[in-house]
Amino acid sequence: MPEMMNEDLNVVVMPNGSLQLEWADTGDTINKSSQLLQEEIYKRFSTDAGSWLLFLGFCDHQVLLSPSLDYWRSFAGSYVKKLSRTPELEILRHKVRILIGQDELKTHLERAPLMTGSEYLTAGLLGAVWGRLNSAYALAIKSYDGTVEDFIRTYSPNVHLVGRVFFHLVENKNEDYPFAFMATYSTRLNREGKSKHLPLKHALQEYKDDNEKLLKLLTTVHVAAKKSPLIADFLETGELFHPLAWTAGEAFSFLKEIPVYEESGILCRIPNWWKGTRSSVSLNFSVGDSRPSLVGMDAILNFNAQLFLGDTLISDKEARQLLNESEGLAFIKNRWVAVDQEKLKLTLDAYEKAKKMMDKEGLSLRDALRMQLMPEKLINTNTEEIDHSISNGDWLKSVIRKLLDPDLITSVKPDKAFTGRLREYQKKGLNWLYFLHSLQFGACLADDMGLGKTIQLLAFLNIIRSGSKESGRPNKASLLVIPASLISNWDNEIKRFSPAVKYYVAHPAGDLKKNGAYEDDKSLDAFDLVITTYALVQKYEWLQSYSWNYIILDEAQAIKNPGTKQSKAIKNLTSNNRIIMTGTPIENRLSDLWSLFDFVNPGLLGNAREFKQFSKNLSHDPSGYSRLRKLISPYILRRLKTDKSVISDLPEKVEMKTYAPLSKKQIILYKNMVEEIKEIIAETEGIQRKGIILSSLMKFKQLCNHPDQYLGTGGFEEKDSGKFLRLREICETIYEKREKVLVFTQFKEMTEPLHGFLESIFNRKGLILHGSVAVGKRKKIIEQFQSQNYVPFMVLSLKAGGVGLNLTEANHVIHFDRWWNPAVENQATDRAFRIGQKKNVIVHKFLTKGTVEERIDKMLEEKSKLSEDVIASAGDAWITEMKNDELMDLFRLSL
Repeated sequence: MPEMMNEDLNVVVMPNGSLQLEWADTGDTINKSSQLLQEEIYKRFSTDAGSWLLFLGFCDHQVLLSPSLDYWRSFAGSYVKKLSRTPELEILRHKVRILIGQDELKTHLERAPLMTGSEYLTAGLLGAVWGRLNSAYALAIKSYDGTVEDFIRTYSPNVHLVGRVFFHLVENKNEDYPFAFMATYSTRLNREGKSKHLPLKHALQEYKDDNEKLLKLLTTVHVAAKKSPLIADFLETGELFHPLAWTAGEAFSFLKEIPVYEESGILCRIPNWWKGTRSSVSLNFSVGDSRPSLVGMDAILNFNAQLFLGDTLISDKEARQLLNESEGLAFIKNRWVAVDQEKLKLTLDAYEKAKKMMDKEGLSLRDALRMQLMPEKLINTNTEEIDHSISNGDWLKSVIRKLLDPDLITSVKPDKAFTGRLREYQKKGLNWLYFLHSLQFGACLADDMGLGKTIQLLAFLNIIRSGSKESGRPNKASLLVIPASLISNWDNEIKRFSPAVKYYVAHPAGDLKKNGAYEDDKSLDAFDLVITTYALVQKYEWLQSYSWNYIILDEAQAIKNPGTKQSKAIKNLTSNNRIIMTGTPIENRLSDLWSLFDFVNPGLLGNAREFKQFSKNLSHDPSGYSRLRKLISPYILRRLKTDKSVISDLPEKVEMKTYAPLSKKQIILYKNMVEEIKEIIAETEGIQRKGIILSSLMKFKQLCNHPDQYLGTGGFEEKDSGKFLRLREICETIYEKREKVLVFTQFKEMTEPLHGFLESIFNRKGLILHGSVAVGKRKKIIEQFQSQNYVPFMVLSLKAGGVGLNLTEANHVIHFDRWWNPAVENQATDRAFRIGQKKNVIVHKFLTKGTVEERIDKMLEEKSKLSEDVIASAGDAWITEMKNDELMDLFRLSL
């Protein structure tokens, strides 16, 4: 529980469908009432995770909470509302089951704010949470001795249970009195569990000798009468006990007060056309009915504005006729509609402005799409004051439908120069990228870690490269911007899957200007791809001056902060189009989302000031989240390892080699060690030589892990180890998704430093298991990790953690250092990948680029040179049999 008053409580949706509560610093001071409520919610969550959500549903909706917590308060509040409006709740007690329809679940889903774990939020998950609310209520009321009403009062004194009195309003054929009103009451349940509704006047007869029972029956009516002069008058005159014929004006007065009656515990049966809106004339904008002559976000689309009465199209003349009607209900086109003259006038004014815009200029695709998010920016009207909707015309609708469902997109294929083999979902990803390319829309490829974003992107580059050659268009290089730690990974993947791609790594070791490769734009035109890092974009002027074909950002969360020099430099680059890649969910924070889309499709989400105002309005208009998702979804392709479209196409275990560069400190120490070993080996032989080789191998492993492990100096600063940098990048993504990871090392002395480093990434403690941990304690450690609580990581020594453990809560395994014995590594991996594992497991095998680790890994892959059986039985001993020159070739550093 926080001590400061500037922390908000947030709900996190976990991969297993559970809800967790986490504190987060807001940077702003939280008011006292919000703080006290949040502390009470957290206390209940900590002591009884099953009932906190029920308590949340009863909470005061006027107290400010974080968007995620407010959303779940609203969801649980809808359960409480239905519960309190269930007739005969006292009789049903724990047997009651409150139902929720699919349409209601869909509405709740659409209104969900951006929160950690948004991607796991589905109608099915919401239905499961609803079921938990039912269970929590049943369990609580079953053990409660008092009445249901008293039980609910312990949660909230403002919630009134529904009584047995009902109000009915129906349409009448009498022209002077077109509506009829009647109050009824329900009789007690019979043996079949059914009750009858009788006119309220029968109650006068039924309870003529028991005034107390009559008063109890009318309790909810008396509560309503305190807020409603109309009902107070009905009680005083006795009209409540008789059927009444009403004018349209009287019916309108009644309809406006329905929320008061329902809050008081009176259920109302009313005509379906009344939805509580003050006006039923709405303005619809239809955009993009026909294909524009040009593509891209600046393409001009046809644009149409129409007026609707419900779902019926009406003319502006018919709408203006309603202005002549008095405030209230009017009968038009064989239906009753509510007339709010002020709102209707604003709607007609907005319609006229839209018509002038239509006649004058049309609308760019960017503005048409942005209008879905901020319609007021285009028609200069406060759209909260009018009923409006925005629909896509036939052409735009077909485009959006294909972007949302890649199955509908025409297939494309790379040429023979591409040697990779695409899985089915990867082919769909390629088709999606190429379709966006044909439309000149920017794209966000956000597939889950391990699903192969790199191979999809390389296949896409192959297609646009071969397309340029076939068409005879001059070649333009694309720019790939990545973290420095990923250079080796991309270098290996290009050679493996698309060796025909001509690329250059713009890095201090291979600066284009230094080696004369870059003289002018023509020199860059000779390349298909230039690879650089986020830090170097700001330093190389020629990167800024060239007009690129594509700019591609890998690990694009590097530009999530729009105010940094790095983000600004990258957004200033010139290109035909842009792609971002990230394995991190991008829908967790609004500010991050805006910055990423400001790069991918600039202007789509408005400028920073406009989006900030939109974000601020979300607190009182949650429907904005639905509009935001609808707007961005076509440009984001995110498949999860749990997706049905993916899981059947994916092996249960995905093994990935993760290359890490050496830090400057590691390079110096590594070179010195190679020189020392060269001299020593040349002067020794026999058993002594073998011992020196094995000792050197161990030292190389330690140095590749971290210089401080090799030197024994402690400290373990992140910047001094390339593996630590890569570990952070991978684990940040794992943390964003709230998944769990096992980190294996063969060195006991590395378990503590790794734990401390991982704790700084996951913001919580993990677990450690090595040979010195008592056998009795191991069971408790495993239970902790396997529990539903979020214990994000466990660091294990390879031998202690490699046998006899069941750790299936993890779906990531990281081999921080290599055993060089596939059997031992696989045995460790199988702690997670075994019976009981319901998730796909991703295995990350760390290798330092250009070192003995990478070379031995390549040797292990060459089955013709070394038998896996021999390696398994001999351990590292086979290396000692190598000749001196072979050994030095193995040890040497190549950068």
